[in-house]
This record gives sequence, C-alpha cells and structure tokens, in this order.
Amino acid sequence: MKTSQIRAALRRAWESLTGQETRKTLVLPAAVHSIVRQPLPKPTPVNLRRFAETPVARKAINTIKDRIAGMRWRIQRKGAGPVAGADDPRIAILAANFDAPNTDDSFRTFTEQVIEDVVVGGWGAMEVQLTTDPRRPLLLWPVDGATIRIYAGWSGNDEEPRYAQVTPWGQRVDLRNEELLYIRLNPRTHTPFGLGRLEVAFETITWLLGAQDYAARLASNTVVQYALWLAEMPPTSYDKVISWWQNEIEGTGKVPIIANLPSKPEVLRFGEGSDRDLRLECSAS
Repeated sequence: MKTSQIRAALRRAWESLTGQETRKTLVLPAAVHSIVRQPLPKPTPVNLRRFAETPVARKAINTIKDRIAGMRWRIQRKGAGPVAGADDPRIAILAANFDAPNTDDSFRTFTEQVIEDVVVGGWGAMEVQLTTDPRRPLLLWPVDGATIRIYAGWSGNDEEPRYAQVTPWGQRVDLRNEELLYIRLNPRTHTPFGLGRLEVAFETITWLLGAQDYAARLASNTVVQYALWLAEMPPTSYDKVISWWQNEIEGTGKVPIIANLPSKPEVLRFGEGSDRDLRLECSAS
C-alpha cells in the first residue's frame, strides 16, 4: 500500500473517531457507476479533435484563441494598483516566469495550446513543477486535456491523487491537486468534466458541412436539363445533329430550328436548373 493511501485511511479513521462532519450527499452520482475508485474518462475526444480541423470550426476556434493569446497582461498584488508593485522583485520574477513558462514555450504558444483544449472539449490542463532556481521558481507544462482522468470521490486530502493521466498505451500517472491545474469550461454537477464550445456546436456544424458537401457534389456532377426526343430520326443521323448543335448553337445564344422532320420533336425536361436543385432554399417555419 502506498504512503498516500495509508494517510488517507488514517485520516478517514480519525474523522470517524472524532465525529468530524462530512458531506452527506454523493459526489457526482450520475458519473459514479462502481464502488471501485477509478478515474473517469472524458468522452469522444478523438472525434472532437478531428472535427476541430474542419474549416468552419477552425475559424471559430482561431478567432477566440488568437484574441485571448494576443492580449496584454501584467501581474499585480490583489487589491493594489499596477503602480504599487512596480518595484517588487517577486512580481518581476513571476512575469519573467510566465513569459517563458518552460524550456520550449513562450507565453503565447503555451496559452494557445491550453485555450485550444478548453474551447474544443472543455478541458484545459497544466502540469505545475516547483524548482530550486530562485530566478525561475515555477515550470508550467501544457498537458493534453483529453488524457486526464478525474477521481470523482477525491476527499480533499493533499496527499491523495485527484487526477490521473492515462496514455494511449495504457500507462497511468497519478497527480495530486497541487501538481496539475485543470480548467473546466461550463462546470456541472452531474459530471466532473467541463463542456466545450465545440461540443455544443458539434451537431449544428455537422449539419452545415453535410449540406455544403451535398451541394458541392450535386453541382460538380450536374447533368443537362433538357433532351430532344426525335422519334423519326434514324440513328445514323445522331452524330450529325450533335455536331451541328455544338458548332452552331451551343454558346451562341441562337434559337435552334429543326425542320423537315416527319413529326414534331418532343422536349424532355431533366431539372429546373435553379438553386432548388441544390436544396439550399430555407423552408418557412
């Protein structure tokens, strides 16, 4: 048994002996299906990630992400103005730390990755590491929020894991509350996960893209709208009529006249040739 598990067991035993009050309601009853303490997964991350690469969704994501990542920012003490901490060396160290949160990212690249996950799936995760360097006391690493699982029954003990990262090959890494910053967009009571903006618009954008795809295929594979049915013309004359039509009539705007036929030619209509064929008109509601 791990040290953290022993401490959690002792803490629960001490609370039962001292009569310390705990909450009576169940944490996330809709999400907990077993008495076994397992981290809960976030649903459909692969579909959301692929959908985020489509043009309509990507435009909306970039509009939100670029505006936030490009904003000017500063660090100041709570309740104080920007001038009050201008000479504070701690603020200067923290500002430099956020300018380069780790060895690979700048503030903008770091922020863009986290905001992308928040907008797409409602999950934003950052690993926090304390260092011994006084000039860089903190390291922040962006984490794939889709790989983070949450222990729904976390008791609040600092030594008890609250999160777990599960890799695609099945490896699990437990993380304490102080080791991971997890951002939930639109938090709810029935699930420990947030609700991303792309999740909300998933079906609506899917319908729009489906209509556009159908219209594009219909327009690129269009056929002629009319045909001539010449009842008495022999098959040997078909090529002559087609050649005459292409060379003398098609594209010239002339009115074709076909004479000297035993019977009047019949016009067969295949399509209307308007936007109605593309199924793009709006129905009255």
